[in-house]
Amino acid sequence: MKIKRVKLKNFRRLEEVEIDFGQKETVFVGPNNSGKTSATSAFKLFLKTLDFKIHDFSVSKISDFDKYGRGEEIELPTLEMDLWLAIDPDIEFGRVWSLLPNISATIEEVGVRIQYTISDADKLMEEYSSAFPELEGGSRAKSLSQYLSLPSNLTRHYTTQYFTLEKDGDDLNVHHMEADEAKKTLSSILRIDFVDAQRNIDDHEASRSTRLSQAFATYYKMNLDQAEVNEEANRVIDQNNENLNEHYEKCFDGLMGILKSLGVPSVNDRELKIVSSLSPEVALKGNTSLLYVDSNHSHELPEAYNGLGFKNLVYIAIHVSHYYLQWISTESKRPLCQLIFIEEPEVHLHSSVQQTFITNIWNIIGDVAKQENEQHNIPQIGVTTHSSHILDAVDISKVRYFKRCYLDGEDQDDPGVLNASKVLSMMLFKPDRKSASGNNVDEKEVLDFLTKYMRLTHCDLFFSDGVILVEGAAEKLLLPKMIEKAAEDLKSTFLSVLEVGGAYASRFAGLLEFLGVPYLVITDIDSVDPNNNRKVCQADLDGAVTSNSSIKFYLGKDCIAELSALSSDQVAVEDNSGYIGFQRPTDTPTFGDDVKMYGRTFEEAFIYENIDLFKDGKLSCGKELTDDPAEVKQTVFERVKSDSFKKTDFALEMAASEVDWKVPSYISDGLTWLAKRLGVNSIPEGEYNAD
Repeated sequence: MKIKRVKLKNFRRLEEVEIDFGQKETVFVGPNNSGKTSATSAFKLFLKTLDFKIHDFSVSKISDFDKYGRGEEIELPTLEMDLWLAIDPDIEFGRVWSLLPNISATIEEVGVRIQYTISDADKLMEEYSSAFPELEGGSRAKSLSQYLSLPSNLTRHYTTQYFTLEKDGDDLNVHHMEADEAKKTLSSILRIDFVDAQRNIDDHEASRSTRLSQAFATYYKMNLDQAEVNEEANRVIDQNNENLNEHYEKCFDGLMGILKSLGVPSVNDRELKIVSSLSPEVALKGNTSLLYVDSNHSHELPEAYNGLGFKNLVYIAIHVSHYYLQWISTESKRPLCQLIFIEEPEVHLHSSVQQTFITNIWNIIGDVAKQENEQHNIPQIGVTTHSSHILDAVDISKVRYFKRCYLDGEDQDDPGVLNASKVLSMMLFKPDRKSASGNNVDEKEVLDFLTKYMRLTHCDLFFSDGVILVEGAAEKLLLPKMIEKAAEDLKSTFLSVLEVGGAYASRFAGLLEFLGVPYLVITDIDSVDPNNNRKVCQADLDGAVTSNSSIKFYLGKDCIAELSALSSDQVAVEDNSGYIGFQRPTDTPTFGDDVKMYGRTFEEAFIYENIDLFKDGKLSCGKELTDDPAEVKQTVFERVKSDSFKKTDFALEMAASEVDWKVPSYISDGLTWLAKRLGVNSIPEGEYNAD
């Protein structure tokens, strides 16, 4: 049996989401405060504790409580989890028969709904009115939601109900179950375990400096053979616990071997050693120590003297091994399915360890399964992470992206707090974005490219508020300073900057639009002779066309005169989800009011828009510039396209310069658009004009 998917309704910021699970690992990613932890907490609350609080209801539902408390005719909110499980009916029918509304049908999945709902609405209002009677004017000292936030009030008036779910075409039939029977059935088929993010393995408090020792103690107590307590044990103590230490060494040999497969300790690290520090009666119950041993120097160090990353990795390994052993060692009615959640495993871990983390977790499980001869019983793993390095080693189809969004019914165009989230399954992603000219893309080629790119560059776009796709290294190097000059408010956002060149920016269109992440493309007009598209030419040449495939993909035009005439609204694509920034003709007052310069690349545009600084020698492009605009245009064009011109060196010089240069207008306009799109701009009305 495996968990196939779960649907949550009205739970925290997950107003109504569906999350599908892979056969092995499923990785939850997304920006901070996007609902990843809420999704894991839902499993703990619905399937374990049932200890709900008023704040577990979505923000939009809190007002419904208050409306009901004021006497409005409205249904009191419920919390719901719909859980769907894939089953093998030939093997697992006996355990799940109570979840099957129609036992004569051939069924490969079963569904159950857990609903937290009001038990007696009239009694709730009676007690609420008694506790906070109406004041003059009809108000009360506390709203109904505030009343339910008081200790025990919610649990006294709300109860948990269970239902079986049956698909009938597109319809869903719901059948009530007895609560006791439902709980018994769920506990017999599901085991959910958690390695929480708050692992408290830091060294700042003495009480936390023995967390690994305690973890080893629990592992010993729950999974390993115990030492006999007798006279021989007392003799062991008298002999400095030597025999008992040998006992631990033998018992922990398998676990230590698993840890070594993680590279813990590495060839240059001390060995791990468990030693007894008291009597066998209380051994490994808070009275043993984990030591780091250098056998060459016969030197031992206590647990607190090793790195946090080292401890974090060992801690996770111990707990995953422990949970898995507990599951497969269950002798009577072992649950059919185990799901282990690991929250933010990257804490304190070096990037190279993060990249191999999931592989190592499966190695741990595989080693334990082999030792216990249980290779056919493998759990599902859920990982929440902010680490692009962990994503490097994960198939993109296993990623579930948590996207912050507005509450249902809120104005999507009105900047404000994003109190809800959607969950997008990358298993459903297809890069089927058509070009503006209507041409289809090669989906397999694009998907292969995206997968390889993200693995090579540790791509962090899954954690970003917005994405900027730049032409080359020069733009990327100068981008932080350009943001500071042109749209400083963007510094308060989390931006992913990808260097993709002019040819590949279009390949991100489908992905970014699928994720709903606003993106800015900063690219070059790349003018070429219309009669010879391999020959570069100045951008203002009559009839010049662009060779930039991304511009043609997004905007469906190649004539530079037509592209230059597009307004800011016309270079915003797909319902304002993206903006295509490229060079435009710019005024150069130093040569006269009617003289315009048109750069074909970033470097040309930068020089033209800072022409006075280059003419006066405050900045340098490697050539002297005269007062003749035609001569300057030719000089700059030839200089920038020459082999001796190093674009990266040019960008570094501009970045290091203390001269107050101007950001090219096509970039400043794009950055301003992105700031407005993200709702963080403070640019005075009327100053934004990309026409």
